[in-house]
Amino acid sequence: MKTTIKKLASFLLTACFLLSVTTVFAENEKDYFTVRGVVKDKASKRIIEFANISIPGTNIGTVTNASGEFAVKVKKSFNAKNLEVSHLGYALYSMPITGEDMRNITILLTAKASELDQITVLGLNPRELVEEAVRRIERNYTSEPTLLTGFYRETIKKRRSYINVAEAIVEVYKTPYGTGIDRDAVQVYKGRKLISPKVDDTLMIKLLGGPTLASYIDVVKNPDVILSQNTLGYYKFTMEQPVVIDDRQHYVVSFAPQVDLPYALHYGKLYIDRDRLAFSRIELSLSMDDKNKATSAILKKKPFGLRFKPEEVSFMVNYKFRDGKSHMNYVRSEVKFKCDWKRKLFSTNYTIVAETVITGGKGEKVGRIPNKLVFSDNVSLSDKVDSFFDKNFWEDYNIIEPDESLESAVNKLKKNHDYN
Repeated sequence: MKTTIKKLASFLLTACFLLSVTTVFAENEKDYFTVRGVVKDKASKRIIEFANISIPGTNIGTVTNASGEFAVKVKKSFNAKNLEVSHLGYALYSMPITGEDMRNITILLTAKASELDQITVLGLNPRELVEEAVRRIERNYTSEPTLLTGFYRETIKKRRSYINVAEAIVEVYKTPYGTGIDRDAVQVYKGRKLISPKVDDTLMIKLLGGPTLASYIDVVKNPDVILSQNTLGYYKFTMEQPVVIDDRQHYVVSFAPQVDLPYALHYGKLYIDRDRLAFSRIELSLSMDDKNKATSAILKKKPFGLRFKPEEVSFMVNYKFRDGKSHMNYVRSEVKFKCDWKRKLFSTNYTIVAETVITGGKGEKVGRIPNKLVFSDNVSLSDKVDSFFDKNFWEDYNIIEPDESLESAVNKLKKNHDYN
């Protein structure tokens, strides 16, 4: 159990020295068209981040960025007719698409309250509800091996400035649900990196095993995190206000540690489809009640004299209902911490964000990724991908659009490297 939690938080951190590199965000259109837009709340007009963008009848998709923006590329041969947008607490939105480029689209989502009777919901036993959802995992999730295509990005910020951006197209091999994650594997198909050349940024924290996020944070398939019979007893479960996801009613069960163990546990929420009793969304935050335990969970090693202070470690995984089954759709982790050297007055704030969005894949006659191509959780993506300038790098692959602050950081770092 302790090993599993360490691997879940295995955004294991270690000190490293940086290299001078560069990259750029761009795209090249060929046999596909692109739909670009922004998603906002209809009433308040505020942007909505992490909204799910999908093409019905396919497994094409992406998510909105921190600015509420998205771009989705659709092969013309698919003859797609509609684009769907969904987000927790909002009605599902469907928009016709033309088969040609569509730009500057504004999509307004309407908030939708749950129709579940609160008295009935509060009368449910939350622990029994979770246990029943666990028993239905093999029924509600795929029973065949699948090979998913995804886009992975990790960013590291020092105070308010980006000092590291690494991203990749990944392939994720998943065995049937109910079989555990031991044989699941991730391959980096292509990737690139951008790292600050400043001397002051040479000492930083590196994320190890980042692309394997898609395996370890699939909590439904990795039940030892919180959903196994052994771990459920460590938590107290409470019914919360129900919500709507993809026009489907959902129970919400919060959980918190109720025992003291030698390692850190989690706080969080489980979103359970009312009719199917399937997990649609899971949120986790590593307990900071004991900072030493939290540090042990995420820090692998550090230089002598460097003091590491964890502030927040959170995870989120979303599942999308498609073709009668739930499929992993989006995973995200965020680690906030402070570092300082002994005898120094001020500490430095760091934030590491890693996210994977599933943008495609297949579920028929798929083979496991060869061992020699499997990405190890003991290495960093920045050490495995090249740095180069190529405006057509992503071609027709779907990615998470870089938000304005990330684009500005890329341009600034690019200038620091004297690239045109």
